[in-house]
Amino acid sequence: MPTFTSVQEIFDNMCKAFKAEKAQNDTATIQFDLSGENGGKYWVKVVNGTCSTGNGLAPDTADMTLLASAEDWLKVTNGELNAMTAFMQGKIKVQGNMGLAMKLQSWFPM
Repeated sequence: MPTFTSVQEIFDNMCKAFKAEKAQNDTATIQFDLSGENGGKYWVKVVNGTCSTGNGLAPDTADMTLLASAEDWLKVTNGELNAMTAFMQGKIKVQGNMGLAMKLQSWFPM
């Protein structure tokens, strides 16, 4: 993925970087709850190799919710902060299906 300057830019471009071949048999809705300046609620939905994103609450019940500051998520997405390190430091929290956090990393380059 290219370097992003805002969280909105990440979600506007997420499906362009989506690795459909890694998600052929997967179905998941992931809610992102990003706090702080430029934060907000966003979602990603993966259904059998397809990807869609949006702002606000997910259209379906989320299988996983990722909580982080907008600043930290921007760093993770831009490769400036390792996602696993951020999780271990408590900068990223996951609610719901923890296995989807690992799949998220295989579906999207981070």
